[in-house]
Amino acid sequence: MSQLTDDCLNEIFEYLEDDKLALLSCILVNRSWCEGSVKIFWKDMRNYCTSNFNTLIDCLPNESKEILYKNGIVISNPTFKFPAFNYASFCKVLLIYQVYSKIEQLILNQQTISSKNLDINTHIVAQEIFKMFMKQVTSLRILVFYPISNISFNLYPGAKDCLKNLSELHCNSCISSEFFYQLSQICFNIQSFTICFEEIISNGLVDLISVQRNVKCLNMKLYDAITIISLTNIISKHSNTITKLCVSGNRQLIPLSFITNFSNLQELKLSSDCLDFEKLQYTIFPQLQVLKIEERILSVELLEKFLKNNGKNLKEICIGDHLLICSNNSLNLAIAKFCPKLRKLSTGIKNNELETLKIIFNNCKNLESIKIWCGSNYLSEREALEAVTKYSQNIYELILYQLNGPVHFELLPEELESFFISWTNRKSQKSLSLIIIKNNFNVNGLDKNYENIKIINKYIKLGVIKKFKLIDFEYK
Repeated sequence: MSQLTDDCLNEIFEYLEDDKLALLSCILVNRSWCEGSVKIFWKDMRNYCTSNFNTLIDCLPNESKEILYKNGIVISNPTFKFPAFNYASFCKVLLIYQVYSKIEQLILNQQTISSKNLDINTHIVAQEIFKMFMKQVTSLRILVFYPISNISFNLYPGAKDCLKNLSELHCNSCISSEFFYQLSQICFNIQSFTICFEEIISNGLVDLISVQRNVKCLNMKLYDAITIISLTNIISKHSNTITKLCVSGNRQLIPLSFITNFSNLQELKLSSDCLDFEKLQYTIFPQLQVLKIEERILSVELLEKFLKNNGKNLKEICIGDHLLICSNNSLNLAIAKFCPKLRKLSTGIKNNELETLKIIFNNCKNLESIKIWCGSNYLSEREALEAVTKYSQNIYELILYQLNGPVHFELLPEELESFFISWTNRKSQKSLSLIIIKNNFNVNGLDKNYENIKIINKYIKLGVIKKFKLIDFEYK
């Protein structure tokens, strides 16, 4: 292993990104391995805790520390030792609001201070940290810029080299044009935009989007239906390159006619209280593979027509509960009829519609992952497990989503044991990934019975279960 090149080691560390225990073990091997592992821990600011920001302050150059000292700002304990690594240089994901939030927390932990002075001191420290990032980060990849203070870090020395390879930007539409104009002179390869559209749309944002060469992902959070009309022409320029589109919003009616020109769209996610789906029902997206609908007010008939035109290449479908409640089983039947290549499905099957689940498994023979709602008016966990073992052919990931409702079904240990015995005897010997999205109000849920957990642990040891997870219920 000592002969591995740095590039090879870096690929190994990247592969271990989600295995924190393995990375911690690598830190103990030698300095080279330690640095490679530490880079992974420090590359994404979304994972930073308060102590990370203490370390960043220790990494500040002497001139920045002098500025803090002159302003009476004392956060970290003075030390004569420099940090082991230049941690700031490892950052690839920068969150502006998190810098402010954590610095404010550190200052409050050190001293009692008025709100006015707290804002001033937080801004001073944040400014010095941004200066350090612009100088030391050679290639920032993701910038999340929802500013809580007026700061133009993109004008700091080194900003051009830091930001030139930016590939993902999260921002508001109302940020000053000057900020976007400066970015448009530096960044030409932003592939993913997440934009919160508000009443004001900066002209600079329009310019920034227009100069990009290969926009692939657009996540639009709309708070005013008129805003989409303002940007339609600019977005249309990238209609042939955008492969992933997410549109969400409030109760304003959101027109979707602009989407009809996205000929290479592969993933479409719609999440809103009110979407104008009328024109979209007849549009054909020949490359569409992923469809996620969390719409509350949408005609099921329109969606069924959309599936008829676009279902043949879909590999993943996720349907929101409000739609399925209104569908009267027809939507699930449409999925079974029009989407034969499905590999992943999230849906609800009511307790009197078990035959529909059989039809889905029979028609969608490539289905590998299914998320089934259990409880209330839907299938019990026992019924879901039995159906999967009896009728599915290639399922290896099963997600049971416990619903909150007046009816709770108890899964008995002998029923769970029977499921695993049946699974073991299946022709396909793929190990199972079992995920329970638990509802703490469901006193009879699978996870509430200690004997059930013992049985699950037994089959984990036997290798029948490859992965088992308990996830807290998602309230919406």
